[in-house]
Amino acid sequence: MIHAYKNNGYNIILDVNSGSVHVTDDLTYEVIPLFENKSREEVIGLLSDRYDIADINDALDETEELKSLGQLYAEDEYQQYIKNFKERKTVVKAMCLHIAHDCNLACKYCFAEEGEYHGRRALMSLEVGKKALDFLIENSGNRVNLEVDFFGGEPLMNWDVVKELVIYGRSREQECNKKFRFTLTTNGVLLDDDIMEFANKEMANVVLSLDGRKEVNDAMRPFRNGKGSYELIVPKFQKFAKERDRLGLSYYVRGTFTRDNIDFSEDVIHYADLGFKHMSIEPVVGSEDEPYAIREQDLPAIMEEYDRLAKEYIKRQKEGRGFNFFHFMIDLEQGPCVAKRLSGCGSGTEYLAVTPWGDFYPCHQFVGDESFLMGNVFEGIKRTDLQDEFKLCNVYAKPKCRECFARYYCSGGCSANAYKFHGNITDAYDIGCEMQRKRIECAIMIKAALAEH
Repeated sequence: MIHAYKNNGYNIILDVNSGSVHVTDDLTYEVIPLFENKSREEVIGLLSDRYDIADINDALDETEELKSLGQLYAEDEYQQYIKNFKERKTVVKAMCLHIAHDCNLACKYCFAEEGEYHGRRALMSLEVGKKALDFLIENSGNRVNLEVDFFGGEPLMNWDVVKELVIYGRSREQECNKKFRFTLTTNGVLLDDDIMEFANKEMANVVLSLDGRKEVNDAMRPFRNGKGSYELIVPKFQKFAKERDRLGLSYYVRGTFTRDNIDFSEDVIHYADLGFKHMSIEPVVGSEDEPYAIREQDLPAIMEEYDRLAKEYIKRQKEGRGFNFFHFMIDLEQGPCVAKRLSGCGSGTEYLAVTPWGDFYPCHQFVGDESFLMGNVFEGIKRTDLQDEFKLCNVYAKPKCRECFARYYCSGGCSANAYKFHGNITDAYDIGCEMQRKRIECAIMIKAALAEH
């Protein structure tokens, strides 16, 4: 299977199964798709009115050689792997601890309903948090590296428990032969020097929530009294990010764009102009009755915006003032392991969300939907049927993924979004898929452009 497309003046052909990328001239770009189902004579007959026959033969020879090397029309080797993949033992390697079901902002698009998750406002106790870490240790098998994200609501509203859980986790590392990688997602309202200092010592990554330009951020991320949050949080984020850059530590400024700021490339550029080096901006996911929700008719403008952002990204990289945009970071040499390519985030199996009172859900976006309640930290996993269902949720179980060129990059997309829009975790959120495909096309083109530099 191949995917051929043009972007920013480049003719690009992706061989889906091998992952090989070919940047071609106009003639070869036409030859390769024809080569799959037509004879040499038929290809020559179709193209000889526009190209020299000798050149067509050269392009055909080159295409044939690439096919023999497994770099074009490669066989799907993963199809066989999936048989063993389904039988693999479930090993939990990551947890999202909902340390606080409460928030000091009132973001209009928040799936967590301002941190309350269907009305249950609560803070996680130290006891529940310890039980969650114990469960992770006991169910991680031989895996050494474990990930824990402190999430909310706003986790800084329960900061003392966050610190105590980090200390507790560290105290168990040596005896259990484990290494915790802690991360923190915060809106920055309560961020201060002490929190930054602790996070710089203990948090492998921090995610800083900001929606971009002041007018965009303040429209969507106000305080409960309606006042904007930009002026308070941006100086804190700049200080935090600058120090983490100096220390070589990871962070992301993460935003959400809605149909109210389809020109979201301006928000990404704004992040860069504020001095941030690592960033992401995600499309909002909402039903069409929400005024901010992205609709199918918005997609052409969004596609143009990704192209515009990609060109600016290349320009700034070449000028020596580049930044990292999450969706443009793609590894064409090796990429994720096979299991990751097939199953994605591992929600419901390798990854679990834990509520403040200790309930397990497949991920943070399922929290509050009792039909996805899997168990709790005191009794363990009770709904092994749900665990099995998520284990089988891979790109071969999703009809829409089977013929999609992006399947090994997005790994089937978000199960929560599929369920939200179609009531089935093996479906796909179609608008999200269109945007994902575009981002992957841009990311590959960027690799081609920077390779020339």
